[in-house]
Amino acid sequence: MKIKRIRSDSNGLKGSAETQPVEAEIFDAYSQAVIHAVERAGSAVVSVGLAMRVPEQLKRRGVPEIRSLGSGVIITPDGYILTNSHVVQSAEKIEVRLQDGRDYTARIVGNDPHGDLAVVSILESGLPTAELGDSAQLRVGQLVIAIGNPLGFQATVTTGVISALGRSLRSQSGRLIENVIQTDAALNPGSSGGPLVDSSGRVIGVNTAIIAGSQGICFSIPINTAKWVASQLIREGRVRRSYLGISGQTVKLDRSLVVRYRLKNSTAASVTEVQPKTAASRAGIKPGDIITQLGDIQIASLDDLQLSLSRHPIGAPLKIYIIRNREPLSLEAFPTELPDIE
Repeated sequence: MKIKRIRSDSNGLKGSAETQPVEAEIFDAYSQAVIHAVERAGSAVVSVGLAMRVPEQLKRRGVPEIRSLGSGVIITPDGYILTNSHVVQSAEKIEVRLQDGRDYTARIVGNDPHGDLAVVSILESGLPTAELGDSAQLRVGQLVIAIGNPLGFQATVTTGVISALGRSLRSQSGRLIENVIQTDAALNPGSSGGPLVDSSGRVIGVNTAIIAGSQGICFSIPINTAKWVASQLIREGRVRRSYLGISGQTVKLDRSLVVRYRLKNSTAASVTEVQPKTAASRAGIKPGDIITQLGDIQIASLDDLQLSLSRHPIGAPLKIYIIRNREPLSLEAFPTELPDIE
């Protein structure tokens, strides 16, 4: 009779010969999760090729056009594709290539530079679509997969985890994008507009930015934000947001003001400029006013003011609480629509 030798450590635990199959199962489970996600979502990822406007100086030198590449994801079977605003906003011509090699000319349905999202469409039906998930359910440490066309390499897959949630990111318009997903799934130029998916292949973000010179710090716009923006763009061709007409900065409040008026924050938004003939000027807001509250929302920074305002219905009355010359004051404004970027 043969006796199987089992090597034990000082604690009497089984050695590496017994643990190797377990490790293999773990790696296999990871691989299977990634493969499954890519199989579910990959066919809906497209390459977005762009012909850009050429500056006059380059035209004189005989350069006919500037070409660029990005990514996108098909969200409806009849050809609506979600991508980034910065991918398409300067394009004179847009070409979309599907994973099966089919090429189409696309048109811009709607563009939202403030949220760095856009929807383009192609004339086709029965297209593969990606399932859109729920970014409110995400957890730090969760496995994620990025699919796109970095540096023109079509259908590239990278993996990582969610490094952080609730980040803020500036769009090219300077407006704040909230609740951004930070991930270490590698992104490169050309990845923009592609999907970030979970282990089930559901899209939970739109890849949008990297920090130049960093290692593994990449950002995606949460899909819940993207779904709302996309619905606005498909329905109206643009996203409507409330606008007061002020410029400002975040300032630290004098401790005596915080104590005297029982303020919850030690900082607030100070008004540096009021645009004429705007909701702010009509409400009587002046440079130097310190905004501490909009409606029921406490304001600790200029970003708080912007985010609170973006959720307020256009034209609806808005109570604004300020400190002017060290005295509290309340005003009422009727925000108008944020003007388009020229």
